[in-house]
Amino acid sequence: MSNARFTRTTRPHLRDVRPLDPLESIKIKLGVLVAATVTMAAFLTWYGLHRGLGPTRTLPLAIVVSLILTQVLARGMTSPLREMTAAASAMAHGDYSRRVRSTSRDEVGELAHAFNQMAEDLASADALRRELIANVSHELRTPVAALQAQLENIVDGVSRADPDTMRAALAQTERLGNLVTYLLDLSRVEAGAIGLDLRDVEVQPFLQEAADDASMVAAEKAVTFEITVRPEDLAVPADADRLHQVLANLLHNAVRHSPQAGVVRLAAHRRGGSVVIDVSDNGPGIAPADRERIFERFQRGNAQARTGQSSTGGTGLGLAIARWAVALHGGTLDVAAAERGCTMRITLPGQAARGSVVADRTGSETPGETNDETPEEW
Repeated sequence: MSNARFTRTTRPHLRDVRPLDPLESIKIKLGVLVAATVTMAAFLTWYGLHRGLGPTRTLPLAIVVSLILTQVLARGMTSPLREMTAAASAMAHGDYSRRVRSTSRDEVGELAHAFNQMAEDLASADALRRELIANVSHELRTPVAALQAQLENIVDGVSRADPDTMRAALAQTERLGNLVTYLLDLSRVEAGAIGLDLRDVEVQPFLQEAADDASMVAAEKAVTFEITVRPEDLAVPADADRLHQVLANLLHNAVRHSPQAGVVRLAAHRRGGSVVIDVSDNGPGIAPADRERIFERFQRGNAQARTGQSSTGGTGLGLAIARWAVALHGGTLDVAAAERGCTMRITLPGQAARGSVVADRTGSETPGETNDETPEEW
């Protein structure tokens, strides 16, 4: 109601014409404006005197016509500024849909373009904030409600505190812990200051350890892991904790989307100056159009999970944080082409200085002192 009323009161009464838009400088526009009004005033004065109207008639007519010409030309020059004022007022009331018509190529046009870009960024940030609140609220509510129900049943004597019941309660607690970890990592991403302790990591035992840690999740679907490393003594400079976090996320996603008694394959090899680690499953795979979108925050392939009708347990943060962690190493995380299922590919630099690396706010890495999903997680 207030926004509609605001729009009506600020609607221009004169037609918004911009004849000076082709000019590329506000100074040139002002010069043209002054020259046009002076020329018009001189012409009217000459014409009136030539026709015998006299100064008392010619001078007021020249002033009035010059003012009208100034109003027409200046209105087109300043209309983007008025639109920005109206849009800024609308943004103050939460309406980020207003945009400024940017047709000129001068400083005001550049300002209008920058204003529209700022409005786009604010709209995206507002949508992200709303989605963050909705997703976190939903993801917190589910395990908290399940944990509360289990504890109430134990307190009321409906169920006993046997190992199976406590194991289920522990699973819900771990899910809460994982969500908190994701949110903490997200805050570190926003802060832009993360430390890495780069050391030579032997790939074969590292992949085996990651598979062993995921075996409990895999046991529920009888999923097995196959590990292939060429050469067997392959090593890569990496922060073991961060890289383990990435592999844990990819393995859990692969298990969830694998068929019953399926196989998840971990393969590592050297390619030029890089080390490539593939995590492959035999699940439904990812459509080519979604292979970049899944790395955006809060993106999940299960549409029902996004609406809150049915949760797959994903927060939509796992792959975004995983790609960020790989990028800190100077590598990439992408969806590789596969004939069947999904293959998540980690590419890491094969050579790096040993020591700690700190990422600054721009995302670059500064050496420090030397020290001796797949879709449902979108």
